[in-house]
Amino acid sequence: MPSSRPMSQPSSRPDPTSIRPVRPLTERVGGLLFFPVTAFAPDGSLDLDVFRTHVRDGIEAGAGAVFACCGTGEFHALAPEEFRDCVAVAAEEADGRVPVLAGVGYGTALAAEFAALAEEAGADGLLAMPPYLVVPDQEGLLRHYTALAEATSLDLVVYQRDNAVFTPGTVVELARHPGIVGLKDGYGDSGLMQRVITAVRRAGLERDFLYFNGLPTAELTGLSYRSLGVLLYSSAVFCFAPEIALAFHKALDSGDDATVHALLDGFYVPLVELRDQGKGYAVSLVKAGVRLRGLEVGEVRPPLAEPAPAHVKELAALIERGLELAGAAR
Repeated sequence: MPSSRPMSQPSSRPDPTSIRPVRPLTERVGGLLFFPVTAFAPDGSLDLDVFRTHVRDGIEAGAGAVFACCGTGEFHALAPEEFRDCVAVAAEEADGRVPVLAGVGYGTALAAEFAALAEEAGADGLLAMPPYLVVPDQEGLLRHYTALAEATSLDLVVYQRDNAVFTPGTVVELARHPGIVGLKDGYGDSGLMQRVITAVRRAGLERDFLYFNGLPTAELTGLSYRSLGVLLYSSAVFCFAPEIALAFHKALDSGDDATVHALLDGFYVPLVELRDQGKGYAVSLVKAGVRLRGLEVGEVRPPLAEPAPAHVKELAALIERGLELAGAAR
């Protein structure tokens, strides 16, 4: 990990007009958001060739953006050089067709180091995950994400969940920063989200600020978030069954309630019920799904564990059912 890159002071942030694409990141992120798993070889080492295939398949299937090395990508389990290499591969495969955002996390200093690696690797933006272990107050959260935004030229989306839950006033202050362009909500309080959206709108900042539904299996809450005006969401299902994920996204986007309800009842609700049967299944079950569809991405790294064989068998049956429903929708 580089040790020569100090955290910058606010006055040292580079001029965005000299380093960012002609089209801002806020105008480039759209459609269905792809959070690829990270591929590991049988010996547990990083398998960049398989990861490259996984990213390429997702982009060609119709992903609107690639979020590399985030929660589904086991950011917590990656060494810095592995992180950099994965982000570089994702950026190479995207080749400007869709934006690539990289996950960063831990404390402020380490998050800034990972941000530097992501920038070096060619990422278009960052997803800032909650800080490690501590439970900060609002002032501490604001200082953390502001300092991170000042340490990179990449645009930042802040991930709200666990120990990083924001008041509407804090989100307004985050949105005032030119380098912080969005909020991904993994907390799931719709009342809080409405108050956040209202506060940002009253401050006149909504035009350049994005909101994402970041709850696990976000399709389950897609209808409720859509009523708030939150249209972007991350889809873990896209990793292993893009046909299902795209059919649902199209139905949700077009107001095809019959297809939305059919996929919810026949696939997504049973999938969530299965996911909730094991710790870490939000990642390990997704990785099992990718393997079931024929791409050997390996097992999850510790401290996560593989899903029970009976649950993998149940997942296989669910995928078949979901594919049937998606085919009927087409």
